[in-house]
Amino acid sequence: MANKSSGAGGGAVYGIGFVGAAVFYFQQADTFWSFVLAIPKSLIWPGIVVFELLKGFYG
Repeated sequence: MANKSSGAGGGAVYGIGFVGAAVFYFQQADTFWSFVLAIPKSLIWPGIVVFELLKGFYG
C-alpha cells in the first residue's frame, strides 16, 4: 500500500502563526489604516520568519 499521508501540519502551524500575528498587529493598531494593514502583515509575517530561519540555517 502506498503512503497516503498528507503534510497538513504545516498549514496548521501557518494558521497559528497567522492568528498570533493578527492579534499582535490588531493590538498595536491605533488608526483605521493600521487595522487595514494588520491583515496583510499577518499573512506575510509567518513566511518571513520561516525565510529568515532557513537563511540562518543554510546561509
